Amino acid sequence: MLKELKEFMLKGNVVDMAVWFIFGAAFATVVKSLVANIVMPPIGLLLWKVDFSSLYIALDGKTYESLAMLEEAGAPAIKYGLFINDTVGFLILGTVIFFMIKSINNLKKKEEEKEEEPAKKADDILLLEEIRDALVSKKKK
Repeated sequence: MLKELKEFMLKGNVVDMAVWFIFGAAFATVVKSLVANIVMPPIGLLLWKVDFSSLYIALDGKTYESLAMLEEAGAPAIKYGLFINDTVGFLILGTVIFFMIKSINNLKKKEEEKEEEPAKKADDILLLEEIRDALVSKKKK
């Protein structure tokens, strides 16, 4: 059983999957930064200068000047602005992954089509086959 596990872990697919997982985690961090620092500020500016990351509803009934003050007080809150940022990030990440998978599948399809096409035989092979067929037909007569 340990031998099978070792063979499975050392196969290219598992190693490739681990590399892609690490790459995906790093890519998600970049997308989160893209959303928080580049995409959402202009959207917030267009929508009455709203900073989405600072939108919240305090659940203790008190009013706080900022999200930082709310967190410092340890008050419970619904941080729906952060949820909006994360949702936009998810949509961007999902779209990028969709197009990556689609392009990989197209490349695989092209590879499969190339493999299905029979290789063209060389002229000398075709000539030898004609000679063989001619000899076989003479033999039958």
